[in-house]
Amino acid sequence: MNMLRKTMCAVALGATTLAPIMSTTVFAAPVAASEQQATANLVKQLNGIKSFTANFEQTTKVSNNGKALPNRGLSAQHMNQNFKGVMKVERPGKFFWETTSPAKQTIVTTGKTVWIYDPDLQQAVRQSLDDQVANTPALLLSGNTNQIMQSYRVTQPNKSKTYYTLYPKSDDGVFQSLTISFGARNAPTLMILQDSLGQTTHVRFNNVKVNAAIPASTFNFTPPKGTDIIDQ
Repeated sequence: MNMLRKTMCAVALGATTLAPIMSTTVFAAPVAASEQQATANLVKQLNGIKSFTANFEQTTKVSNNGKALPNRGLSAQHMNQNFKGVMKVERPGKFFWETTSPAKQTIVTTGKTVWIYDPDLQQAVRQSLDDQVANTPALLLSGNTNQIMQSYRVTQPNKSKTYYTLYPKSDDGVFQSLTISFGARNAPTLMILQDSLGQTTHVRFNNVKVNAAIPASTFNFTPPKGTDIIDQ
């Protein structure tokens, strides 16, 4: 993803007894879209995605000098990890996210309920999808467009580029900003999340397939026998 910047280059010409002659080239900063236009453009991008599958690689960095994270008991060295897995989405409301490395965890929504399954702990957390749409960035890609726009303020830093930065309208969200970039065929290629704990998460997508058929069974989850179910 291109980083916004403004570059100025000055070159001194000649070496005479007169004042040096300066040649300066200024490159104009990209023109941002208005919030209304950015929102319309993002809605158009999302509406072009009926379904997609992709492999992902997620990297989280913590900038707190290795100190324990507030209320979490985790040090930076535990959070600075790479995760790999598979993502499958069918809009609206169907979502499958499975981490395969370094540990396995599955997140599935049936459209009304979100399941978070950890096979190592033999534990499954069950949550309402309505409670998760506004503060779970991954569900942005599978959610109802109108509901998403009610939850986020949308910016498009360069109106000629298909990347957007979203800011939650609610103060109780789990992140402060979310940047999403699209490539060919409206395919998401990158998501960058920043939160109030100093964490920055990059999620890169590859082997993306847009609007391909996905078996309905993908989004149906039944906890294996013996699983401890926790309702939240």
